Amino acid sequence: MKIAFSPCPNDTFIFHAWVHGLIPGAPKLEVTYADIDITNSLAATCSGPEVVKISYAALPWVLSEYALLPCGGALGRGCGPLVLMSSRAANTGGPAVLTGKRVAVPSERSTAYLLFRLWVSQNVPGGVSDIVILPFHEIMPAVRDGIVDAGLVIHEARFTYHTYGLTMLADLGSWWEAETNLPIPLGAIIARRTLHLSAIADWIRASVKYAWSHPEASQEYVLSHAQELSPEVAKAHINLYVNEFSVDLGETGYKAVNALLSRAAQVGLVPRVDLVPDSAYII
Repeated sequence: MKIAFSPCPNDTFIFHAWVHGLIPGAPKLEVTYADIDITNSLAATCSGPEVVKISYAALPWVLSEYALLPCGGALGRGCGPLVLMSSRAANTGGPAVLTGKRVAVPSERSTAYLLFRLWVSQNVPGGVSDIVILPFHEIMPAVRDGIVDAGLVIHEARFTYHTYGLTMLADLGSWWEAETNLPIPLGAIIARRTLHLSAIADWIRASVKYAWSHPEASQEYVLSHAQELSPEVAKAHINLYVNEFSVDLGETGYKAVNALLSRAAQVGLVPRVDLVPDSAYII
């Protein structure tokens, strides 16, 4: 079975057991490791993988071919994307300092960018000028080097941005939670509708539970894909993004996803969808 997910610690931690043949009855996986911008694009093609990690923001465009699985993704509190600037620029004012500025983002259809657009519409008079798409690990160096004025970052960047001399202008997860009192939906696991979806969900849940029961087993695998992160940062990343929603979105998780996509649809940023949870997956 072909699967695509990011090389980030939360994904490699979650899928380690399945990738290494430790889940009884689960098929062997052929893995593509790629940044979210690439996995979003893969899911939009006819030849995309059977199972793929995408941004929740990209979900409305792929639901005709893929179903949202209720596990394995990234959704939580205190884990939202950050807007970063150089310390000097960020200290010149609040969010309005972004007016007319050039901003790097990790993907046009990332949840981070969708949140950013919603936040900008409320907080940045006149909006920004240019959006530059960069792999997420290139964003902080681009801000530091003055290639862009600001950057929208995800994942472990929240633990490392200070080493680039950058300052947080806004925590979009905190903004979202204050607005909605809901967790932030970041990354979704989807599978082709032609597959045995409940079985795939069971294998993913088993892989998550194995990772929690054997936290040291995945360490070498996680660090080999973690783009030179220290073990401490990789562990902090996993602790933040792998949580109860990784096993089951539940009522709160689905409510958060619907809230994000309905707000975005109201202002024309995504097609309108109405997601209703099934016992195993959205149909």
